[in-house]
Amino acid sequence: MGCFSLWFLRDLIIWIIVICGIVAIIRLLIPSLVPGVPPIILQILNIVLWVIIACAIVYLIFDLLSCALVGFPRLHSLLLVSPVGLRA
Repeated sequence: MGCFSLWFLRDLIIWIIVICGIVAIIRLLIPSLVPGVPPIILQILNIVLWVIIACAIVYLIFDLLSCALVGFPRLHSLLLVSPVGLRA
């Protein structure tokens, strides 16, 4: 799958839809699964949820930059490198 190809955009849109659905379900279920919890705890859980989404967006932006710029390391290839620099 090449960078910025039609298949890449298709997969990107599917992942965005899936993530939005999961976030919506979690936001609906948290208050009903934990009744009697103070509102501050629900707000903390909501913030944690948005932090996870922000990390996924940073990963996506880094991966898009690695496609656009020649010589920029791909993040998924960096994650496969062991601490001593050998492929796992």
